[in-house]
Amino acid sequence: MRIDLHTHSTASDGTDTPAELVRNAAAAGLDVVALTDHDTVRGHAEAVAALPEGLTLVTGAELSCRLDGVGLHMLAYLFDPDEPELARERELVRDDRVPRARTMVGKLQELGVPVEWERVAGIAGDGSVGRPHIATALVELGVVETVSDAFTPQWLADGGRAYAEKHELDPFDAIRLVKAAGGVTVFAHPAAVKRGRVLPESSIARLAAAGLDGIEVDHMDHDGPTRARLRDLARELGLLTTGSSDYHGSRKTVGLGEYTTDPEIYGEITRRATGAFPVPGAGGLRIA
Repeated sequence: MRIDLHTHSTASDGTDTPAELVRNAAAAGLDVVALTDHDTVRGHAEAVAALPEGLTLVTGAELSCRLDGVGLHMLAYLFDPDEPELARERELVRDDRVPRARTMVGKLQELGVPVEWERVAGIAGDGSVGRPHIATALVELGVVETVSDAFTPQWLADGGRAYAEKHELDPFDAIRLVKAAGGVTVFAHPAAVKRGRVLPESSIARLAAAGLDGIEVDHMDHDGPTRARLRDLARELGLLTTGSSDYHGSRKTVGLGEYTTDPEIYGEITRRATGAFPVPGAGGLRIA
């Protein structure tokens, strides 16, 4: 089985619609794909409706969190999307995205970059506007070569010249809320140092003690030695280890299924979840 547990659609900052994403996942030879848009579940219904034969969909979200001044992302899988407290927190984060993005556009303009809010909003479309949309505008203007190049201290990285804060969850609250909604939590790309500051291993240990289920190890932003260190840490802390593409369509160079999760780990995630179940396409695969 080929399992990719971290992807994005136009419901947040990907370039594939949810329907296109599941069709492309099937074409890429995946058996299981998770749709984990930022702080929203809005793309799930479209993805389910378009789910091809032989592909199973894991519903999820990537929650924006902050601990000790460090931004981090928490992947939440198979939670009840209607659980009111978690739904309320996702809404607070989404509502803060537009004013935050406007602030960053204003900072860029003060730095002499001729970026316009209307263009950023147009790039975001119906998705949850965020830094990748602003980064795309910077690529269009020739300020940076790639979206990733915009995530530096010079521009949009945490603490960067054009960075602005937004409402974010405390990760301990995120773990509690996701578990209360029957879901499973995995710390996304925990050692992606090129994105900015990362949490020390002592903080990951604190999250594990609070109920964190796993960490994303195999990811494009982790080199070989980093992955080995994270696997050792996961063994020490009793955490699951996942691998995922963090696919954003044409916004990033990584392809669907470029990094994958072991079927046994996927099985354990589905066994722990009680809020929702993987959705198989006609004849799709499912581990219960």
